[in-house]
Amino acid sequence: MADEGIAAVYAVFGSDEEARRIGRAMIEQRLAACLNIIGPCHSIYRWQGAIQEAEEGASIFKTTSARIEPLIAAIRAAHSYETPAIVVLLIDRADPAYRRWIAAETSA
Repeated sequence: MADEGIAAVYAVFGSDEEARRIGRAMIEQRLAACLNIIGPCHSIYRWQGAIQEAEEGASIFKTTSARIEPLIAAIRAAHSYETPAIVVLLIDRADPAYRRWIAAETSA
């Protein structure tokens, strides 16, 4: 198995239930090896000209470089938001065994 790059994909969901449901689907589809649901966060943002506040579920998916785009597309398709927050953080250093685990868990 090649030692490919890995990434953390940060996403915010409308609820813990939505994060769990979408996270489980991404793991089942092998688009991500793991999802950490960090927990509820209080968000303040401007949306459609008004300042909004909401409780949301912040989450981090772990995946390989090859799976980033399919993962983003799948999250977007399942997400309840019109414009979901999905951010990719490329990881340039990680424990080699952890990197291999992520690659193995996202292999088809």
